[in-house]
Amino acid sequence: MTEHNTSTIVRAPVHQVYTLFTQFGDFPTYMQFVREVTYLDARHTHWVVRVGRDLEWVAGNQDWVPDQQIGWRSVSGVNNDVCIKFHELGPNRTMVDVYISYTPPSGPFGPLVDIFGTSQAISASLRQELHHFACMVEQTPPGELDPMRSHYLFHPDSAYARGMLTTGQKIAMRRDPRMRLWALVERQARIERERAEWKRVQEEQAESRRRQRERELALLREQHEILARKSELRLQEERAHKQAQQQAARLRSLDPVYDTLGGRNAALGRTAAGDRDGLRRRFPGYESDPMVSRYPLKDRMTRKLEDEAKQASPWRASIRGDPVVPPPAESTE
Repeated sequence: MTEHNTSTIVRAPVHQVYTLFTQFGDFPTYMQFVREVTYLDARHTHWVVRVGRDLEWVAGNQDWVPDQQIGWRSVSGVNNDVCIKFHELGPNRTMVDVYISYTPPSGPFGPLVDIFGTSQAISASLRQELHHFACMVEQTPPGELDPMRSHYLFHPDSAYARGMLTTGQKIAMRRDPRMRLWALVERQARIERERAEWKRVQEEQAESRRRQRERELALLREQHEILARKSELRLQEERAHKQAQQQAARLRSLDPVYDTLGGRNAALGRTAAGDRDGLRRRFPGYESDPMVSRYPLKDRMTRKLEDEAKQASPWRASIRGDPVVPPPAESTE
């Protein structure tokens, strides 16, 4: 038993993908290697697939779960078992997984033929057919469940367009009312109208996007101009304020105390003695305001007299703990 697995993502709702896939009779109108899928009854179908050579079997449906899974197993012809699963990835995204297992052709060279030819061809054709199915669904109007509404039917690579249909498939199509000449002409006219409408909508959307971009660019340019004007106005105000400050500084007379380098009173004239002049009396009447001049030191004579008075005071001596020297006795002579 040989197994193959492949998958694809279809940009459509899961219910639409499931419903379109279950209509096997339309496979030859958009698939490349499926030459025939005809219904024998409600559960059995006859298949003819060209993979290097024609492979034919009759399959019976099995394991069908709505919107989730379908499958079939051959009851005659090529022994195969197929399961297709549908996984909803989003409102308009569906993953389709296909699992196929089949028995290689019988005979002494059957396994070798399968290894070197049929197996690789089946994998390649399976991927190609899934691609065709995805294109068919995506080119179907939203919500439509009839494959005949798809614009992808009868494309140049389909088995129908290449003339690869079997006699049984041609008979089944002639019996289908959808394949009558008038129905096909009406379908083609409808497709042309839908294409024209789609093109008109695309052009309107493109024009709307273009106008939107132009409005955004115009708004952006206007914002830049407003910011530039505000910046220029702010610079002018700063320059005017600076000029006003400079003009006010020129008009105001300098204060000899606060408008000089070096701090308060630095503008006062220096004397010949320099910093030593601070030890002498600078201004008369300094006692009335101690901030005008430094307090001059007392002369030596004044300090000597005060020291002698302190030493001679008995009260001061008692406070300091010095011995009190009694005054000399007066002479009685």
